[in-house]
Amino acid sequence: MMNEKVMSAMNTQINEEFYAAYLYLSMSAYYESLGLAGFANWMRQQSKEEVEHAMKFYDFIYERGGEVALLPIAQPKLKWENILEPFQDAYAHEQKVTKFINKIADLIYQEKDYASQTLIQWYIDEQIEEEKSTLEICDALKMIGDDKAAIYMLNKQLGKRIED
Repeated sequence: MMNEKVMSAMNTQINEEFYAAYLYLSMSAYYESLGLAGFANWMRQQSKEEVEHAMKFYDFIYERGGEVALLPIAQPKLKWENILEPFQDAYAHEQKVTKFINKIADLIYQEKDYASQTLIQWYIDEQIEEEKSTLEICDALKMIGDDKAAIYMLNKQLGKRIED
């Protein structure tokens, strides 16, 4: 039987992961509106990845005999001031998610829920990658500034991202 406190925290995290999917999809729509299909593609792929993260918790809860409680998903931001801002928001969001994952990890260790430790370690490792990838693009965009040729090249590069 699944630990009730851990199950509740994971249900909350499912909501956070679905919110992240909405947020990245909103960012994708913003980039589409600017004609930046590569940027839009990167964010759309990220949105799909967030859904996979939610479903990983979802499946784990049921594998452990728990129950999933789907919570309302908040509406994400819809507009940004420039092409850098969505990636800055994405980086800030990933830092927030890392804090949530760490709190779940703390709870898992406090509750001595050994079966959940492997799962949460996967998320801890994943968050390192998530923060790194969004920060790298932020740094690139800061370096590029308003250089249209460089934006074009980065757009092409981001358009090559495929489902992981």
